[in-house]
Amino acid sequence: MRAAVLRYRVMAYITGVVLIILCFVGIPLQVAAGKPEVANDVGVLHGMLYLIYLVFAFLLARRLRLAAGPTVLVLLAGTIPVLTFVVERWLTHRSIDPALARAEASPAPGSVP
Repeated sequence: MRAAVLRYRVMAYITGVVLIILCFVGIPLQVAAGKPEVANDVGVLHGMLYLIYLVFAFLLARRLRLAAGPTVLVLLAGTIPVLTFVVERWLTHRSIDPALARAEASPAPGSVP
């Protein structure tokens, strides 16, 4: 469980930072300065990273047994600047921390109490 959470968190932060760079650096450079290279390169990078984020977020949502609504929110968070950070914090408090606490409280399979 901890590995799935770590993968999700890393991709959430990376995807969020790259989207912020795209929206607040790349697109203004493209519009104001006529330099589309930054927006194009960062846009492609964000697209590739977002696909990886989707896979890790979906796997974590399945592992946490999230309902459809929260799962869609987590998956779409990588499309709106800053939302990945907000949703990651919300998901941590709402679902990840309780799941990790339950996992630590229950004995490992095959262990002797």
